[in-house]
Amino acid sequence: MSDFHHDIETVFRTLALEAGAAIMEIYGRSEVAARTKADDSPVTEADEAADALIAAGLQKAFPDILVITEEQAATHGQSAARFIIVDPLDGTKEFVQRRGDFTVNIALVENGVPQRGIVYAPAKGRMFYTRADGQSVEEDGPFGENAGARRKLHVTTPDNAALMVVASKSHRDAETDAYIARYDVRDMTSAGSSLKFCLVASGEADFYPRLGRTMEWDTAAGHAVLLGAGGKVLRFDDHTPLSYGKPGYENPFFLALAPGVDLR
Repeated sequence: MSDFHHDIETVFRTLALEAGAAIMEIYGRSEVAARTKADDSPVTEADEAADALIAAGLQKAFPDILVITEEQAATHGQSAARFIIVDPLDGTKEFVQRRGDFTVNIALVENGVPQRGIVYAPAKGRMFYTRADGQSVEEDGPFGENAGARRKLHVTTPDNAALMVVASKSHRDAETDAYIARYDVRDMTSAGSSLKFCLVASGEADFYPRLGRTMEWDTAAGHAVLLGAGGKVLRFDDHTPLSYGKPGYENPFFLALAPGVDLR
């Protein structure tokens, strides 16, 4: 196995922890100011601090690899067969509203497929990532310089008569509810940000349909974690695998699932 993939695992984990610490320092303040970006999405000092820290760390570790981050729009016209894509704080609304479901996300994309990813939820103390061998794990905290105990993640075997569905807290709509109503659902849970992919990867849910706008930096790391746990992420329209490096880095609607969910 190449040193590059071992380095990816170590660097992504270290930078996610450093970014998480910076985010939590700002989260602990009495108030957090959010301003609105041109696309109407909120951004805070925490987004920008984490973005700068991760971008600098990646540039130092992998100077020859294109890095695309949510907060550095100047990079968005570029593309490459191999690139790293970052959402330094996914779930800014959850962050501002003091809900703990926000995450740090870093992913390596090769030939359109997210091969390596880390999703770290600092307020929840949960960390999911793909190891150098491609297997996804959840590491138990507290998180130190060296990795602690890790458990392999594997998707569940779905029962199509009693599916566990995870959906967005902030972005639920009538179209999503109508689509979910086609299925026999045992229970639904909600989670913010990219944690939804991780709940499918860990077997805590079977199915995450997303009928709404997302960008590649929102999904790549969680997608990688789910792939490394035996799951799939498919386009909603034709059920082909969701790919990356698309124009504008914008995703179509998609379905994240454990194989065996009977799509309707």
